Amino acid sequence: MDGRSFILGMSALSAGICTLSGLGSGLGQGIAAGKAAEAVGRQPEARNSILSTMLVGAAVAETCSVYGLVIALILLMANPLVCFL
Repeated sequence: MDGRSFILGMSALSAGICTLSGLGSGLGQGIAAGKAAEAVGRQPEARNSILSTMLVGAAVAETCSVYGLVIALILLMANPLVCFL
């Protein structure tokens, strides 16, 4: 096996691992939405505060999966490691 095929194979493997960051993000957002629904059920008068806090948390959690997607696309399409061969 030559070095180029090894780097391309490891880049594909690490791109797959990077896309798993969306799994944690999705789980976290689902749990947060469930807890927010419970909180609104307990205190309906605090609905606006709970909703805004949940949306900010969901936006922060979503950036993690977007970064994982960007890194995966860089590894698959641009592959900066091939130039070192």
